[in-house]
Amino acid sequence: MSSSSELDRRPAVDPHDEPSAEWGWHGTFPKGIKIAGWLSTLAVLSLLIGNHKGQVENIWVVGIGAAMALGLIWLQVRGRTPWRR
Repeated sequence: MSSSSELDRRPAVDPHDEPSAEWGWHGTFPKGIKIAGWLSTLAVLSLLIGNHKGQVENIWVVGIGAAMALGLIWLQVRGRTPWRR
């Protein structure tokens, strides 16, 4: 018969699926992902500063930057909803 304290000590990640769970910390960096995402978005939008003459490049840069920003906003909203795991 197992006690409830025994179940509390069980790792959330199965060591057979992720071998690194046995010997080290196993997790993600949610704040780091968001910070890196916003810095990458700013870097993409900084490509608007340049000496190109056509507007096609500007349209692509703004479109990619907007898609990145929308993805980051969606990630933020998804993390605040009660239906997340």
